[in-house]
Amino acid sequence: METLTALKIAHVLATALLLVGAVGLAIWVWRTRRNGDATAPARTLQRPRVFIWLVMGLALANLPFTGWWMVHQVGWPLGQTWLLASSVLYTLAALAGFWLLARLNKARKAPTAGVGRFTFALALFSVVCLIAIAGLMGAKPV
Repeated sequence: METLTALKIAHVLATALLLVGAVGLAIWVWRTRRNGDATAPARTLQRPRVFIWLVMGLALANLPFTGWWMVHQVGWPLGQTWLLASSVLYTLAALAGFWLLARLNKARKAPTAGVGRFTFALALFSVVCLIAIAGLMGAKPV
């Protein structure tokens, strides 16, 4: 298999795994809360499905490397607006994701505190940033 094709597959697969994992965790927590127990999300986070978190972390770490390598293989300059915008969005999404993980860990340790609207806003911001990056990558407005 050609290097560029393999990089594209790895990049798209990492993006899909990251988004599917995030949506899966969100639905899982939402369904437990919808069943009527207010402490269910905190109890759910006490066993956070390590496999899902590990896959999401590996995908998040993989994206900048495969993206840079693809850009290098194709020969695009790194100063293009869509590449810079996606890099800034990725940095913001990753920072919000790390902040989100810190808040979820705090909620896991103190289940009575609740998760809150700000935690939901952080998660939503991260997902919207990643979807915007996928849109930029798909459109490639050169």
